[in-house]
Amino acid sequence: MTTVRIALDSRAYDIRIASGLLDSPDVFAAAAARQATALIVSNTTVAPLYAARLERSLAPHFARVLHCVLPDGEEYKTWDTLNQIFTDLLRHQCDRKTTLFALGGGVIGDMTGFAAASYMRGVPFVQVPTTLLAQVDSSVGGKTAINHPLGKNMIGAFYQPRLVVADLSTLHTLPQRELSAGMAEVIKHAAIADVDFLDWLEANIDALMARDDAALAEAVARCCRIKAHVVSQDETEAGLRAILNFGHTFGHAIEAGMGYGNWLHGEAVGAGMVLAADLSVRLGLLPRQDAERLARLIARAGLPVQAPDLGAARWAEWMQVDKKTEGGEVRFVLLHGLGRPVLRAAAMAEAQASIAAHVRAGLSPAEHAA
Repeated sequence: MTTVRIALDSRAYDIRIASGLLDSPDVFAAAAARQATALIVSNTTVAPLYAARLERSLAPHFARVLHCVLPDGEEYKTWDTLNQIFTDLLRHQCDRKTTLFALGGGVIGDMTGFAAASYMRGVPFVQVPTTLLAQVDSSVGGKTAINHPLGKNMIGAFYQPRLVVADLSTLHTLPQRELSAGMAEVIKHAAIADVDFLDWLEANIDALMARDDAALAEAVARCCRIKAHVVSQDETEAGLRAILNFGHTFGHAIEAGMGYGNWLHGEAVGAGMVLAADLSVRLGLLPRQDAERLARLIARAGLPVQAPDLGAARWAEWMQVDKKTEGGEVRFVLLHGLGRPVLRAAAMAEAQASIAAHVRAGLSPAEHAA
């Protein structure tokens, strides 16, 4: 088992990475609270696969293990769905000795964390991510949120989990489209922080897409170490942590503009990284060959390298609704060379030029041609 430590003083916690962890009660002992309640929050896809296994591992540690099963999909990352968690907590008279367990992907992790941050002004929660995207990114760092029709992840809180348990065996039941979506975040970590890791990904992308256990373990651990380093220095995204949003300003615009759930988050980020790399080239920060190298790797991961045509006005509208926007000025995470991210304001005309070069009308996320 690989353990990565998130160093945040009193809020420090471990990320545990290996196959078979769902069936290991000892792994969850650090989050135990005897005579207390555990609430497993999952969705209609993941719960039938893994909820019973997690319950068996929690049963030695908790007096009660309850379940809350939500609908599956980004389109359900809303107030109404969040309230289902609160309703179950209140119906079962859960008190401050309750621990929430987020069993699923990024949507479940974000909503469970937000519920934990809010219920009785804060109860513990544990991340048990079952998708590649969640294991390498969204389960780590304490970002919790729901979507609003006018903006993605704009309502939430920074609230750290007590523990992250990444069971790599859950990736073997992941649909191929979801695996590709997770690879977007893997590539992002390499592009912003570790050129050696980028070299490794180019050499091992086929093994990763074939779900080779050793390759997946290496990729998840390396991403978690990168994110742990960033989060430990900037927990609440006051500066450095913004680099983790490479590709996301464009990507969030795609998700919102196309309607939540039509493009997976990782698919939108894949196309968004291509756009951000192109904008970096246009601003004289990144050599064209490096942008093309990144686009080739994104395509090999089965991700879109073109974006849908939202129309110039809608692109501008959605990019303005971004957490990095200050004083009406959109700031992008760009590359001043591979592995060298910078936060830079750019004129909307320059961003629109990158968009125009990489959009196609009627594009679906399954279409990857450049």
